[in-house]
Amino acid sequence: MISSMVSSGCKVIGAAMPQTLGTLDRRTSADDVYEFLFNQINSLQLLPGTRISEVEIAERFDVSRQPVREAFIRLANRGLLLVRPQRATVVRRFSNEAIMRARFIRTAIECEVLRRACRTPLNKKLKTRLNRCIEAQKKAVQDDDIDRFHKLDYDFHKLLCAAANSDFVFEAIVENKAQVDRICILSLAQPAAMDELVDDHIKIVEAVFDQDEDAVVKAITLHLSRLDDVIAGIRKSHADFFEN
Repeated sequence: MISSMVSSGCKVIGAAMPQTLGTLDRRTSADDVYEFLFNQINSLQLLPGTRISEVEIAERFDVSRQPVREAFIRLANRGLLLVRPQRATVVRRFSNEAIMRARFIRTAIECEVLRRACRTPLNKKLKTRLNRCIEAQKKAVQDDDIDRFHKLDYDFHKLLCAAANSDFVFEAIVENKAQVDRICILSLAQPAAMDELVDDHIKIVEAVFDQDEDAVVKAITLHLSRLDDVIAGIRKSHADFFEN
């Protein structure tokens, strides 16, 4: 299974990349392996419980096993792989504890970001970008394009950080978002799930534009609390994807 999955969409990275005068390409083989596997896991191209061969990945990328090990460790640190010495490495199943911890941290971060956004005058360009992002989400819903909607969701939350002059915070949000993204991908396939999220996003944007801190905190808290029902539903339909 892993061989066919890795074969699709994978790029060969063995050749040296040209460097311009005075610059240094700091990207490593481990970075490429990590990014590829992260995207495969995050998009559920590699399902929870799937075994991953260090040897096959190294052969596919035409690299030694060391950068593959480095990528595996990074993914394990993010809770996406379970690396077991002398045993197969597997895509980690969902951990309810890890998901709840990530949601708690993310709620605390985004509530503060949105409070700041309400206190920060928005320029016309950023307002336009937020409105366009909402319209693009509506289009993705009409087209039933889950992958597109998922990307736009990232863009939306990144724009909210920009609205608060807190772009740097987005990395922390992404770090915690990774724990729940796989479940979110599954939930988006359910009827009306994307519509509900777009409605949430509209309420958040309206509250930011109105500089209403109470309304925006209420909106983001409701938005993130939807995960409880999502987890319950996914646990029923995909019990084998959970650790316990």
